[in-house]
Amino acid sequence: MALIAELWLDGRGSPAFRSTPRPTVSWTVTDAEDGWLQESADLELTVAGTTSTATVTGRDSAAVAWPFAPLAPFAAAELRVRARSTRGDETAWSEPVPVLTGPLAPADVTASFITAAEQPEVPADLAGDRPTLRAAGVVQVRDGLSRAVLTATALGVYEPVVNGTVATDEVLAPGWTSYEDRLLLQTTDVTGLMVEGDNLVGAEVAEGWHRERFGFDGDFRVAYEGPTALLMQVRLEYADGTVETHGTDATWLATYAGPTSSASIYQGERRNERHLDGGLTRIVDGAPEFVGAAPAVVVDAPRERLEPAAAPPVRRIQTVAPIATEVRENGRIRLDFGQNLVGWMHVRATAPEGTVVTLHHAEVLENDELAIRALRHAANVDTVVVGGSGTVDFAPRFTFHGFRYAEIEGLDSLEALASVEAVVIHTDMRRTGWWESSDPLLNQLHQNVVWGMRGNFVSLPTDCPQRDERLGWTGDIQVFAPTASFLYDCGGMLGSWLKDVEAEQARNAGVVPMIVPNPAHRSPVLPAAAWSDAATLVPPALHLALGDAGLLERQYASMTAWAEAVLAVADAEGLWRGGFQFGDWLDPTAPPHNPAAAKTDQDIVASAYLYTSLTAMAGAATVLGRTDDAERWAAAAARTRAAFLAAYVTPAGRVLSDAPTAYALVITFGLLDGDERLAKAGDRLAELTVAHAFRIRTGFVGTPLLCDALASTGHRDVAHRLLAETGCPSWLYPVTMGATTIWERWDSMMPDGSVNPGEMTSFNHYALGAVADWMHRDIAGLSPLEPGYRVARIAPRPGGALTSASTALESVHGRFEVSWRLEDGTMRVTAAVPANAEAVVDLPGMPEQRVGSGAHEWSVPLGAPAAAPAPFTMDTPLSVMAWDPEVTGRLQGVFGRVGYFIGFGWIDNGRWRADTTLRTGLPMCSPEQVAAMGAELDAINVQRGLEPCGPDHWRL
Repeated sequence: MALIAELWLDGRGSPAFRSTPRPTVSWTVTDAEDGWLQESADLELTVAGTTSTATVTGRDSAAVAWPFAPLAPFAAAELRVRARSTRGDETAWSEPVPVLTGPLAPADVTASFITAAEQPEVPADLAGDRPTLRAAGVVQVRDGLSRAVLTATALGVYEPVVNGTVATDEVLAPGWTSYEDRLLLQTTDVTGLMVEGDNLVGAEVAEGWHRERFGFDGDFRVAYEGPTALLMQVRLEYADGTVETHGTDATWLATYAGPTSSASIYQGERRNERHLDGGLTRIVDGAPEFVGAAPAVVVDAPRERLEPAAAPPVRRIQTVAPIATEVRENGRIRLDFGQNLVGWMHVRATAPEGTVVTLHHAEVLENDELAIRALRHAANVDTVVVGGSGTVDFAPRFTFHGFRYAEIEGLDSLEALASVEAVVIHTDMRRTGWWESSDPLLNQLHQNVVWGMRGNFVSLPTDCPQRDERLGWTGDIQVFAPTASFLYDCGGMLGSWLKDVEAEQARNAGVVPMIVPNPAHRSPVLPAAAWSDAATLVPPALHLALGDAGLLERQYASMTAWAEAVLAVADAEGLWRGGFQFGDWLDPTAPPHNPAAAKTDQDIVASAYLYTSLTAMAGAATVLGRTDDAERWAAAAARTRAAFLAAYVTPAGRVLSDAPTAYALVITFGLLDGDERLAKAGDRLAELTVAHAFRIRTGFVGTPLLCDALASTGHRDVAHRLLAETGCPSWLYPVTMGATTIWERWDSMMPDGSVNPGEMTSFNHYALGAVADWMHRDIAGLSPLEPGYRVARIAPRPGGALTSASTALESVHGRFEVSWRLEDGTMRVTAAVPANAEAVVDLPGMPEQRVGSGAHEWSVPLGAPAAAPAPFTMDTPLSVMAWDPEVTGRLQGVFGRVGYFIGFGWIDNGRWRADTTLRTGLPMCSPEQVAAMGAELDAINVQRGLEPCGPDHWRL
């Protein structure tokens, strides 16, 4: 019998208290007969003993509009659902889920922002102390309490306490938003923490992002106005129906005195346990008692920006034990956690009172020392001073670090360290997507993508989690959104972030800043292709993954504002030329000091993105039923496309710049007209890829599109060989160097183990990991044909040396699974489709078919095996050699021994071509160099059971 597997409101993992009076409703069905499709569903809402029912007809079961009267603030209800199939069978009622609301508008909060009367001195430099604010009040509870609800936020980041107990498992609340426009409220049920009589309610508040010093090149400034402050309100509901509200005001007590002497996102946390005073635990004579407590002062902060949080909060997600521990000659204890992660360490130890225990962090080692140069002005340390107990139990709460390695300084022996673990934090999104294959290196690459996303989804999508940046760069998430929305249900977090995008646009005539929230909001904001286009491209990616058209509706004004703004800077022909651009950022051919100087012309990137944003606008307008808008955007896109073809594409199909990114853009964005031009572009892209021995020649813009462009034009084999390359630059080069996250640069670490000498080097940057989207869709073969995977496409395509691959996705309709393996010349494919979903199956050599829910299997005969290899000779085309990674690798080794000039020329100048051989391509090689290459290739011939050519053959 079919059952309701899960029922949820808004996004999966959203806060327990709704942020809207009309939450969306979603459910999935399990244990259903094959081919089960929903005909209708009944929803039942119970509020204060009164039950209402509603019926929705049709297949919709994801992000269904609220069918009841709007919820009131501070409501408590229950909802359940049952579904009916097109065959007439009906599920049982689901288990009820709570429907809770807190404040739904600023007027629902009556508390004031408060701070301490005596403010700390502003530190003279970045390393100066930034003590935390502590504030508390007393709330009296009488007999008959039925529910207590705590609502809070801060200008800073805070940890709420009720009667000495931390009231929530959230960390770094309220997170980082565009504080001038939005400040999020967190609401939690604290009934179980309250007692009859006096209750101490308060919080510790650190500066957080609100008063962090942001900037580049030494120009660091506080971006937001006002002191660190707390807003907190407790709503008491009694069995007799009465309600009391208690909130922060001038009767509360506050101070900056206390054991946390400094806490900063960038500069770490310092705690002096000799100053422990019991914390916010004691009430004496009806008032809180803690060191320095004095009457608080009310802060005049705008209240209209208060907004209930809709996204999942940041939480402690897991702990990781070190895989190796050693005591260094300098006495420090070196720890290797085996994984580059984001969070902090939790240390328990013993030491004499007054001992300063310092925790150092780094992503990698260089010369067997913690490599911290790339952190620039960010500190990598947390510090605790041991108190009178002689013991330490320390974990930061108001900062975070990116690290794999750590050192503990100050303990006199390893025995003094009782325990240590790394605490992983990130936004508490539900994991939804998985991928695995027969190739361990590709499996590690995919794991690196996952961990890179985890480390950079801390309240908002950042570029990196470790240096003095950690900012919401819009270009990074624009290219990564399809990957992100497969791996995790990130609709809540990115939906909240997109509100900040819109808020920042409102200050800048529709232009999207390169960073959101924008701490440099007092500086001019310039449009930048691929970065500003996040406004138009991220919402459709989320809609396709999650099926919530409401998000498109909410963001449509923002999308329109950017589309209008970019059209305003386009020229009379409809092309975007000139102005500031990042271009194909970090193209490996660009000089280290100028990462925007890519091979692909910036105007080509800009106009291609203009076209794809206009196309996205037409698609969004169509989904939302805005027919006139759709026609207008489609016409604008057609005009830009025609101008682009005339300006940048030759009749023979060559694209100006003649670079991989240029071809990837025109192919995947649909800019080319006619199959012949498309085929020629694909051929040229494949030729360029082979000519550079499958070393990547694309940056942030081209990399996510490269494999799609090759596969879609008949060069899937080239895409697989490119993905499998291990030389630098390539996706797998970092894996061979021990990477456990995605790097910012292809060569963040050099082959000799040294860190890239540039000032911009991160070992945790997810953007180049956007290739995982292609791995999900093409290699494993699962993609959405309709939003939310209501209809999926199952089209696995084997390639390269892979003998198996699999993927799984917990979509909003249920769990999809696709796997394949090669056996005796046959590809055996299995798939599972959840109830109320369908799939279109496209397998090699078989007619397309549509299947319903259930388990499915297919056997696909493959083509004849490849012909036996021929020996490598002086006349073997270099393009043939390029296909063999052992050959290219060993030849590079020869170049390293007998001379670099020709070797570097082959890679950098694209000499691995079909019209070039060793005989014709080595005019500057000495006889000794040719002989060395010949000996290496003959060794490979013999190793493979082929006839060697002999020394006489290897002469020019």
